[in-house]
Amino acid sequence: MATASKSEEEWRAILSPEQFRILRQKGTELKGTGEYDKVFDEGIYNCAGCGTPLYRSTTKFNSGCGWPAFYEGFPGAINCTPDPDGRRTEITCAACKGHLGHVFKGEGFKTPTDERHCVNSVSIKFVAADNNAAV
Repeated sequence: MATASKSEEEWRAILSPEQFRILRQKGTELKGTGEYDKVFDEGIYNCAGCGTPLYRSTTKFNSGCGWPAFYEGFPGAINCTPDPDGRRTEITCAACKGHLGHVFKGEGFKTPTDERHCVNSVSIKFVAADNNAAV
């Protein structure tokens, strides 16, 4: 997939201004404002930039943080890069390099990985299970 090689102008043309701010400029949506924070329906969460499947709904949990939280993504779909200040680890779509949010480890959530992928709703698109092909 050649999505990572899109120019800034190409990204601006296909993304909404808010998607561009978050996915391409590493912005953050306001806490509690994202459309997927309280969604727990069965399905898949894809990258809003390139459509790559990132998370299964079965890995989503209510962390109370104000953003959608997942304990793991699809293998190889998400890159993790420590922020320059070393305080957080950024998560990006492996296919298009779009900013998703941050991952936190060791917070004590009762999940199999003890990780919280704190994801901006604007960075993802939910596809309900009845609309999914076998993934």
